[in-house]
Amino acid sequence: MSAQPIPLDDAQPEPLHTISLFVNNKPGVLVRVALAFARRGFNIESLVVSHGADERFSRITITCRGATRVLDQMIRQLAKLVDVVRAVDHTSDAAYETEIALIKVECRADERTEVLQIVEHYKARVVDFGPDSLMLQVYGPSEKLDAFTELLRSFRILEVIRSGKLLMARGRQVT
Repeated sequence: MSAQPIPLDDAQPEPLHTISLFVNNKPGVLVRVALAFARRGFNIESLVVSHGADERFSRITITCRGATRVLDQMIRQLAKLVDVVRAVDHTSDAAYETEIALIKVECRADERTEVLQIVEHYKARVVDFGPDSLMLQVYGPSEKLDAFTELLRSFRILEVIRSGKLLMARGRQVT
């Protein structure tokens, strides 16, 4: 008897990984990092880059999906790039994670009460009132933003802009 292939619909999604890179703050570093992901066939789902405490260095936070074994190899390759000081997968680490989103929804006057109840429940804020739209700001873990956005789908979402995940290791552990 031969093994039956697993249907694609039932396949488990690959785990989401949060990778932190500490790099020299020089032109071209981000391009080399992004090319390393592209060459291995990874899609970067979110990317945040900012100066570190010392402006000679930058922090790059990347989220992507992939098999842990393959991403471990990818991180070792990233660590070998000339301007990469440190590369770490923080997926299972104790870390504080947050993200911010701006969501613009079409919202008639008779729908505003319902939308404002959702906003209040998620501790979001209305940052712009238009005659037939609301711009909402929400922050927190990615899962919270996903759930908030999903609830707003019953209204017409006009725009969504998300920052990408920010992450910092807890305590004295280095990110």
